[in-house]
Amino acid sequence: MILFGRQIPAFFSLLIWGGIWEIVGQLDLVFIFPPLSSVLVALVEVAQRRDFHEAAAVSLKAFSIGMGFAITGGIFIGFLMGRVETADKVLGMWVNIFASAPLSSLVPVLMLLFGLGQLTIIVTVILFSIWIIALDTYAGVRHISPSLEEMGKSFGASRWQLLYKVLFWAALPEILAGVRMGLIRAVKGIVIGQLLVAVVALGRMFQTYSRSFLMEEFWALTLILFVFALGFSSLIGLLEHRVEYYAGTRI
Repeated sequence: MILFGRQIPAFFSLLIWGGIWEIVGQLDLVFIFPPLSSVLVALVEVAQRRDFHEAAAVSLKAFSIGMGFAITGGIFIGFLMGRVETADKVLGMWVNIFASAPLSSLVPVLMLLFGLGQLTIIVTVILFSIWIIALDTYAGVRHISPSLEEMGKSFGASRWQLLYKVLFWAALPEILAGVRMGLIRAVKGIVIGQLLVAVVALGRMFQTYSRSFLMEEFWALTLILFVFALGFSSLIGLLEHRVEYYAGTRI
């Protein structure tokens, strides 16, 4: 953030927006925005509740399984498109369509296919995150210099060794960028899935708070999800910086 020509750290930007939120809440201008101080108090209370712990455990399980499949599938699809021209022509259009489509509209279809349960929520997480991972992996593979592959072959590397010892590491910066973006989309997917599929876990808590006009608790739960998504995204971002070296090996 730039203020009066000077670069302001992101932390101070959060303080500014937090102060605006607190002022709007104290003035009672909009009933859906309670003071930030009240939201923070509710956050501590919500985080200590047993029903939140149970809902978080269910959501984290679905999130972990879904992201596991999304990362594996996204990297596979991205490498396939990047290495096989036919696969790029066949899959490229569909991957781009699903990456930009409003996937929330597909959740009712998933309910018909997989039922009202955890499986539908896991599939929702996969659909929300796999495509961006595939696209970033594809971009990373496409940026690899042919000379790097030729060098690996000259040292006697087999096709499999070339794939996981050379090409994977060369494409790793873009893969991690895709995983970071996919993780953020997956958080949105799991909340939407739990709200529309079975109103369970965190989705049930969101609906309870909104219908009862418990706005402090509603925003507290929202902040918890934001912190969760931002925390994981920041960790992957740090890992991206650690592997930036491999981006230079593609030249």
